[in-house]
This record gives sequence, C-alpha cells and structure tokens, in this order.
Amino acid sequence: MSGKTVTLAGIRINGFLILVKLAAGIFGHSQALIADAIHSVSDLFTDGVVLFGISIGKKSPDETHPFGHARIETLASAVLGFVLVFTALYIGINASVNIYQHTESHPTILALYGAAISIVLKEGLYHLTVYTGRQIKCQLIVANAWHHRSDALSSVAVLIGVGGAYFKPSWHILDSFAALLVSFFIIKVGLEILANSLREFTDKAPSPEVLKKIGQCAMSVDGILDLHDLRVRISGGLYQMETHVVVDGDLTVSEGHRIATVFKDRLIREIEDMDRVIIHVDPISGANDTMELKSDYFKKF
Repeated sequence: MSGKTVTLAGIRINGFLILVKLAAGIFGHSQALIADAIHSVSDLFTDGVVLFGISIGKKSPDETHPFGHARIETLASAVLGFVLVFTALYIGINASVNIYQHTESHPTILALYGAAISIVLKEGLYHLTVYTGRQIKCQLIVANAWHHRSDALSSVAVLIGVGGAYFKPSWHILDSFAALLVSFFIIKVGLEILANSLREFTDKAPSPEVLKKIGQCAMSVDGILDLHDLRVRISGGLYQMETHVVVDGDLTVSEGHRIATVFKDRLIREIEDMDRVIIHVDPISGANDTMELKSDYFKKF
C-alpha cells in the first residue's frame, strides 16, 4: 500500500469519526467526546498536510533542488506537530475551565458507544499506517500513524471518564478530567514530532549507535585502513552520509574504487534508512603509517 492510499483511507475514517463523535458527544452530553471530535477535525487537516508532504517530498532531485525534496516532508511533520500542540492547548484550557467552574456533565450510553467506535477504528488505522510508513521508509507517514494512535489513546481516556460519569452520576467531573487527560496525550505526541523535525532541520547527527555501526561496516571491508571526516545527517527520515576512507596507496584507482563500492553496498544493506552515501578514497603509503592507522581505528570501534 502506498503512502497516499493509506492517508486517503485515514481521511475517510476521520471524516466518519468526526460525525460519530460529535453526534454522540452532543446527544450523549459528553464534553470529553466533543473535545475528541475536535481532535479528529485536526486529524483531517494534518492528513491534508501529509498528502502534500509525500507528494512533493518524494519528487526526484532537479536543478533547483539537487538534494531532492525530502525536507518538505520534514516541514510537513513540523506543521503536524504544531497543529497537535495547539489542539491540545485548546482542549486542555477548555477542560480546566470546566473543572474550575464545576461544570456538570452527565453523559449517556450513546457517548460510550461513540468512544468505543473511535478506539477500534483509530487503533486499526494506526497499525495500518505505521506498517505502510515503515515499509516505504517515510517518516512523515510514521508520524501520522502516531497521530492516529494519540487519537485512539485519547478515546480510551474519554471512555474511562464517560463510563465513570455514566455509571456513577456523582462523578460527573470525571468527564472534564478525561478531556484534560486527552490534551496531555496529544501534546506529548506533538512535542515529540516537533523535536524530531527540529533535529532534521539543524542537521543533527544520528545516535552514537548508528555512527558505531557505520564504523563496524568499514572495519569489515578488506582494504579499508581507516576512515575520517564522517558526517551523517537525516533528511526526510533517511540518512545521508559522507566520509573519507584510507586505503593502501599502492593500489590502483580501480581497486580503491572497488573497495569504496563494497563499503557503500554494505552500508545500504546493513543500516536501515540509509539513503545517500558519498565516499572519498584517500591513499596512504608507508608500512609504519599503515600500522598506526589500523591501531587507532580498532581503538575507536
């Protein structure tokens, strides 16, 4: 399944859930479920952002964008994160006011059905979307999957709050507390998406584990004596790296190129999400220098 197909499926399901939750919230007298319906409205907007991001972000490099358009996906992820945070603030402030003012809410069983339907559909949509995102290696689709899961989790909170208020009317304030809990779920996911987008925008290096694995791949290639000036960044959820490898200066140019190609193929095969690799070959001559390089190299990895 493509990223576009799964996102369109999400749009249809979110549209259906907006109607279900809004109707169940209004006629079932649940503030929490109405807040959850507003969350689903934000889902529709973010699905549109995701569609734009994947349609532009997957375009091939051109004269004006020689490194491709993957940063469009990063920008779309950041927009998604902002929408989630502002949605959470709206829901949280509204719920806090209701708690402060002791606003009573007495939901009916209709609200329970609405929350239950949302949990089933959104959790199913999460699994479908996250599987698709990982298969096509699209971080934006994976981020949108977590958006779906945040909606499912918030509906769980609604179900608990509405259920408590329904079965024990004196606990009517639980509905507002459930809405407040929904806002915490949403803001956590939004901040995580924003943090990941910021790391990509600032070209932050990946985790030490990824860098160590790159070094181990180099060690496993016959003919590589050392590597230096290793630079790795993340763009559109994929790694782009550049490094220099040191080889015996007595080798032919063709042999040095072959070693670099073996290293590149091994990186792409063994490191998930490795997208673009540039390797510069540096020759070195002299037995003593070669032994020293090997020693330093093995100490590093």
